[in-house]
Amino acid sequence: MNYAGRMNSFVFKGGSVLDAIREYRTMKGLTHLEFNYPEHIDGYRLADIKEAMGDLKVNGFAIRWRNRFTNGNFNNPDENLRREAVELCKKGIDACRELGGKVITLWFENDGFDYPFQIDYEKSWKNMVEGIREVADFAPDMKISVEYKPFEPRNYSLVDSTGMTLLLINDVDRENVGCTLDFCHMLMKNDSPACGLALAASRGKLFGLHMNDGYGWMDSGMIFSSVNLGLSLEFVYYLKKYNYDGVTFFDTFPIREGAKEETQANIDAFEKLLKLVEDTGMESIDEVISKCDGVGAQKLVLGMLK
Repeated sequence: MNYAGRMNSFVFKGGSVLDAIREYRTMKGLTHLEFNYPEHIDGYRLADIKEAMGDLKVNGFAIRWRNRFTNGNFNNPDENLRREAVELCKKGIDACRELGGKVITLWFENDGFDYPFQIDYEKSWKNMVEGIREVADFAPDMKISVEYKPFEPRNYSLVDSTGMTLLLINDVDRENVGCTLDFCHMLMKNDSPACGLALAASRGKLFGLHMNDGYGWMDSGMIFSSVNLGLSLEFVYYLKKYNYDGVTFFDTFPIREGAKEETQANIDAFEKLLKLVEDTGMESIDEVISKCDGVGAQKLVLGMLK
């Protein structure tokens, strides 16, 4: 598997982006880097980032709209800001391509609503579709990946579930547009993580993963499989079933934990679950699933832990 860690795990503890890259180079199993744009790129020369990377590769950039965009990204009521939001994506694509990245992740954190009668839903949806199409057409060589979150910072996100994300992808109708699934966001929506994965992957639209864990009522960003072991095992099984060959990005928040130790714990947990699935065997798991038996399914999970 290919693994990447969260840059802010180090930056929020006082380190620089270059410091984080150097730490990531020392970790067992970590292969790729992910950057937020522009926050992790502004103030640095791309040449210096390349030099610091060593053998690590760049998977992609996540576009971040801050400050003046709190009232909307692709749905800002100010047309000039809507245009600026799209143009920011294009600039991020150019920088990402220069570093060798292939995936641009779009989380529309401000595109939603808080009050009844606050937005025109149909118009807002069309704005999203048109904006994503423009970005996708600008960079047909890049994967443009939509990440949903049901709420936070808005009370309601316009793209709030796996189903809505797949509907959006269908309406955009571009070969290079897919989705990034965040495990914790799926728990917040009460989506089944593995079900959403299967629906996206079976359509060839699973472009990225944000792995973490939590209790479902906030974006906890905890170590992968630390809370929901059964759901995590099922998720890994479906990744293998659909031959996911992209990067697994650990979007976790080591507030009290050491950033390096917490990132390594994520990699170790994922590798352990992957081995449990492989040791059990795909055919054996398939046989249990085919019986649609809850008791048998629970026995399977406990048997995998022997």
